[in-house]
Amino acid sequence: MTPRPPGSDLRDAVWAALGTVLDPELDEPITDLDFVESCTVSEHDTAAAPGAVATVVLRLPTFFCAPNFSFLMVADAFDAVSAVPGVTRADVTLTDHHASAEINGGVAAQAGFVGTFGSEAAAELDELRAQFLRKAALAGQDRVARPLVDAGTGPDELAELTLGSVLPSPDLSRLRERRAALGMEHGDEAPLLVHADGSRVTAAQVPLHLRRARLQRIGIETNGEYCKSLLQTRYPTAVR
Repeated sequence: MTPRPPGSDLRDAVWAALGTVLDPELDEPITDLDFVESCTVSEHDTAAAPGAVATVVLRLPTFFCAPNFSFLMVADAFDAVSAVPGVTRADVTLTDHHASAEINGGVAAQAGFVGTFGSEAAAELDELRAQFLRKAALAGQDRVARPLVDAGTGPDELAELTLGSVLPSPDLSRLRERRAALGMEHGDEAPLLVHADGSRVTAAQVPLHLRRARLQRIGIETNGEYCKSLLQTRYPTAVR
């Protein structure tokens, strides 16, 4: 077996950490979206400076991607990489963007969105993040419930289902993660179909609720495919 190059295990850990960072609008990891242009790890073996420096460069589909979404991804990537054991410094930057200088400087200084953009920023981005997580959680209900509906499960039964009564799947795990991030119930006893406030959807409400969930899912996925096509056009030599 060919030996793995030094630092490869740590780079794998950094890449896995980047895989937890989502495009807030598309609800997909930046690694799957090919938003990571490069990811390198330089190890320091000296006793005076043990650990490693992780250098990550991000790119986006267009030069004018919204600064708030862009800032969230760069800041989240910085936090995720910085938390990897063995990484002593994370250098995470955004390239080819009209606000790259501001975003990169603000993230490096951990200044927050308002501290970075000053009067141009109305508030920090916590509510924006929560808004998109709520949309993702609604779309996730369609992903999990759609096969059941197609198999003939009716509104009465759907209204009584819990997360634990549904067969395990990547979509179910994803739904649990989004609810957990929102502070909503996500254990086995939690209802499958819930409103934004966490209350159970009644049998009478199921048809309209699932139509809304389906529209939300289609909107997110359509937007995702559009952004992927823009990225491929902008970076035609990129290997996905």
